[in-house]
Amino acid sequence: MTSLHTPPRAVVLLSGGLDSATCLAIARDMGFETYALSVAYGQRHAAELAASKRVAQALGAREHRTASVELGQFGGSALTDPGIAVPLDQDNTGIPVTYVPARNTVMLSIALAWAEVLGANDIFVGVNAVDYSGYPDCRPVFIEAFEHMARLATKVGVEGAQLHIHAPLIELSKADIIRRGTALGVDYGLTVTCYQADDDGLACGRCEACRLRAAGFKAAGVPDPTPYQPRSA
Repeated sequence: MTSLHTPPRAVVLLSGGLDSATCLAIARDMGFETYALSVAYGQRHAAELAASKRVAQALGAREHRTASVELGQFGGSALTDPGIAVPLDQDNTGIPVTYVPARNTVMLSIALAWAEVLGANDIFVGVNAVDYSGYPDCRPVFIEAFEHMARLATKVGVEGAQLHIHAPLIELSKADIIRRGTALGVDYGLTVTCYQADDDGLACGRCEACRLRAAGFKAAGVPDPTPYQPRSA
């Protein structure tokens, strides 16, 4: 329960990347007391998790937790299976090999569990359906369906709470996301977006995530603070 003097709570999924950092800043700007949740799912770009700690602290999250679920044991994605190469210097057609089966469904379910314990009726996720890689779990229809499911599957939902899944970036271009975050004081130098960043968080500059990010900064007219790995000759 919240009083007139207590801000409502929200769980914000925080990968440590550009989009989720912006999402956390938006939730804070909307007046929510934010609880940041990162998920270690066996991703090869684990430098994002270190970045999530920096971002949560910088943006004033009330609490930051990292949940673990080993999706990597199933493989099936270039982000969790070392036997599948991350595509470089190419645009995707169809659903790419960087799609992680059921990832957003799993992460939103974990966020829903924490939100119910916290008494939070709001969950924020930084999915995007404009400058993105074609993942099916980044579409508005998925977010709407999950919100409906959340109201059916939880104690608070069947007791009448109106649970909301917020996806404030879903219809924004990458440039618009960067402009919005910059206006809210996000330090994108703290974030890691690359699918195969090294242990120091240096980006490859060649995967689709890197190229979408770089194009976004260029289109936004904002200097790109991304540290890149040195290119071999």
